[in-house]
Amino acid sequence: MTLVRISSALLTAWLCGFALGGPVSAHHSIQAQFDIHKTVTISGTVAKIEFINPHSYLTVNVKAADGKAQKWAFEMGGVGTLRKAGMSRADRGGLKPGDEVTVTALPARDDSNSGLLQELKIGDGRVFRFSTDPNGN
Repeated sequence: MTLVRISSALLTAWLCGFALGGPVSAHHSIQAQFDIHKTVTISGTVAKIEFINPHSYLTVNVKAADGKAQKWAFEMGGVGTLRKAGMSRADRGGLKPGDEVTVTALPARDDSNSGLLQELKIGDGRVFRFSTDPNGN
């Protein structure tokens, strides 16, 4: 009887580890998707903001040098990370479509109009920082 209980417990532990290990291994590396040695700064108007887990997203309409409109998409941290930076989920951080913003981000390695948001400046003067400088500040 004891051997059956031990085997059953080990099988249960293995199955739980296998089931929970999948989502962890599926998470992408920042360095694989974004160039951590460069930054891009763009200014435009908010098209959409999505406060969701595990990553939130900000879409910005930008007028290119040739006058044509471009959409830029920025990945942000989860809701908890945004809250820690001072943005609340209840009011979407005070952002709404049409708000003027300036974004500093790590650019995507595939040269698409996307990046990992590092700093967000809003037209009303607020600044949200989502990364640390080399000194940890």
